[in-house]
Amino acid sequence: MTYTLAEHIKAFSTERHCTEATAPYDGFNITHYCGDEVEHVRQCRKQLCERLGIPDSRLIVPRQVHGVHIEEVTEQNRGEAFEDTDALITRLEGVCIGVSTADCVPLLFYDSGTGAIAAAHAGWRGTVARIGVLTIEAMLEAYGTKAEDISCVIGPSIGPEAFEVGEEVYEAFADAGFPMDNIAYRHAETRKWHIDLWRANAWQLTQAGIPEKAVHVCGLCTYTHYSRFFSARRLGINSGRMFTGIMKQTNHLMTSQP
Repeated sequence: MTYTLAEHIKAFSTERHCTEATAPYDGFNITHYCGDEVEHVRQCRKQLCERLGIPDSRLIVPRQVHGVHIEEVTEQNRGEAFEDTDALITRLEGVCIGVSTADCVPLLFYDSGTGAIAAAHAGWRGTVARIGVLTIEAMLEAYGTKAEDISCVIGPSIGPEAFEVGEEVYEAFADAGFPMDNIAYRHAETRKWHIDLWRANAWQLTQAGIPEKAVHVCGLCTYTHYSRFFSARRLGINSGRMFTGIMKQTNHLMTSQP
């Protein structure tokens, strides 16, 4: 599925593209560290790069750890592995950056003022730690980005009805200052807390200065639509991942570059 941020920006989330999608790796997966077969990942990467019109070396997939480390992608370092990295920023053209998720929240950013783009991985820990806000701050430091110039996509991820949590998770959000009346509710029958990660991330991004109308919430639950998107809660942690990416298109032919 694709998102509209600007005419020259490609922004998307991959889908599984298979009929049954009941096994943990059935479908389209480009994430190399989730236990899938190497050849299957390689073939999926090749297909995506062909669709984007870029060589494999310009598709950047960081290894995420539910942290808040952010890296800038440059021509000098784009060949690195980006280990222990949960957000990427860049101003390069023809380089696709993104994050891998299977219920966690993927965030995409486009700054119309400086042309910078970013992708961040916001699981519940990353959301509590405000990875989205930290990404904006990294764009400000690197490029002079202003929050009011940013458009943001909150991609497919686990929805509030499926995201049941324990008291410790609820308390982590409350202690971090989130508006709990707005982002959480207790289930009438189970009495378990449910948290809306979409609202939690949208709230912190607008608090950071992104206009409310510029925060686009996809609203698709990966747990519910696990045959379309990977869901770790449905399939187990050892499963494939959807990839949510963003790229600035360029006028010259990218496939001629190394």
